[in-house]
Amino acid sequence: MAWALKLPLTDEVIESGLVQDFDASLSGIGQELGAGAYSMSDVLALPIFKQEESNLPPDSENKILPFQYVLCAATSPAVKLHDETLTYLNQGQSYEIRMLDNRKIGELPEITGKMVKSIIRVVFHDRRLQYTEHQQLEGWRWNRPGDRILDLDIPLSVGIIDPRSNPTQLNTVEFLWDPSKRTSVFIQVHCISTEFTMRKHGGEKGVPFRVQIDTFKENENGEYTEHLHSASCQIKVFKPKGADRKQKTDREKMEKRAPQEKEKYQPSYETTILTECSPWPEVTYVNNSPSPGFNSTHNSFSISEGNGSPSHQPEPVVPTADVSLCVTPAGQFIGQIYGEATQKSTNLLPTATPQDAQQWLLRNRFSPFSRLFTNFSGADLLKLTREDVIQICGPADGIRLFNALKGRVVRPRLTIYVCQESQQSPDQSKHENGDAAAFFVYHAIYLEELTATELTEKIAQLFNISPRQINQIFKQGPTGIHVLVSDEMIQNFQDEVCFILDTMKDETSDGYHIILK
Repeated sequence: MAWALKLPLTDEVIESGLVQDFDASLSGIGQELGAGAYSMSDVLALPIFKQEESNLPPDSENKILPFQYVLCAATSPAVKLHDETLTYLNQGQSYEIRMLDNRKIGELPEITGKMVKSIIRVVFHDRRLQYTEHQQLEGWRWNRPGDRILDLDIPLSVGIIDPRSNPTQLNTVEFLWDPSKRTSVFIQVHCISTEFTMRKHGGEKGVPFRVQIDTFKENENGEYTEHLHSASCQIKVFKPKGADRKQKTDREKMEKRAPQEKEKYQPSYETTILTECSPWPEVTYVNNSPSPGFNSTHNSFSISEGNGSPSHQPEPVVPTADVSLCVTPAGQFIGQIYGEATQKSTNLLPTATPQDAQQWLLRNRFSPFSRLFTNFSGADLLKLTREDVIQICGPADGIRLFNALKGRVVRPRLTIYVCQESQQSPDQSKHENGDAAAFFVYHAIYLEELTATELTEKIAQLFNISPRQINQIFKQGPTGIHVLVSDEMIQNFQDEVCFILDTMKDETSDGYHIILK
């Protein structure tokens, strides 16, 4: 109540005080809004405006990017201006991505005439799902065993070399390409957006994905780890034909809007241009070391510099015969042939169904490529040229697959023919002088290592006995001498030489000596 003790103020004093306070308040507003205290550039520098600016079409940027990637699918018309484009895709449908070289003359000369590697991923657009990506993908793998999220359509793609799809990374594919040549890659996305929604009661909106492409050049060690360019776009994936229906629905909604409202939305473009972005952070994806699915994938798709098992060649199938052995009092082997030499055919037949072709690929260690050839019959695979197979599977596995398709086996280093010395066969023919001619059956033995041990094992295998029963192998020399067969002697055998096998009982053991005549 202290104010009640003061003397009452005159009207003039009160009025002058109010005017001063009002003037001060006006001057304060002027200072706050003055050019010295407020700058529009500071506001535009905020992260939210930078993010919006990065989503603008490339034409609005002064920077010319070295590469440009164009997804051949129409953008949605129901996207507001300055928002990122949204593209609808059908599950499992092949969509082309054109890989374009935008370099000026003299720009990045270190990649001129060389290959670059691009990695394509389908990742989550929502930050919340990005944090739990590993768990989300593992759950999808559990529900869809054997399926991939992202695949390359190799037969439709142009200009790509050594495509690779690691079985442990369902949402990633990679390949090499030459920027100076026309390159188009066709991708297939096999997951749909609604598979990752939190609550599934029907009619819920699907989560958006991103298609991101990261491109790398070689470093000094020949590994593609030096980042060149990254770009991405936003997509949603629907069940087959669902993307077409959604695009039509959006178009019809926009046609019903007032002209003033339409101006707030982007037009629908026939293609989607991927906009520049930061490279994907997972360094394991750009690792050039061999990976488990490629060991077949440039490791071979390990389609690789470390391409899968080049030293492991198909082994020649050795004909075998059923031979029953007994020992005569003189200690000689007498064999009865119960069956002809058989060779199980492992060649792919033109009449093979796609299911048979898949089994053939698995039996011959081409399982990493089985998905690429899902719908290929035996006739389809056999029609592929050597260049086709190398482009699909890479140099190492491509040559191996081509040789397997054509039924080519590795020629053995040495082939010898052996026949057991025994009684005359019942089949006889008469010479013109009336003498009987015995008919002998020879068996082929294929040698790779050219050692006495290998020859012992092959002879034992031929006659269905244990190698331990053969103590020594001799070759009959001049004047009937017995020369011990050594590794060096076998290495000097002529190819396709013929021998008659004789046996001699070892007096000091239960084994036998083999004599080559």
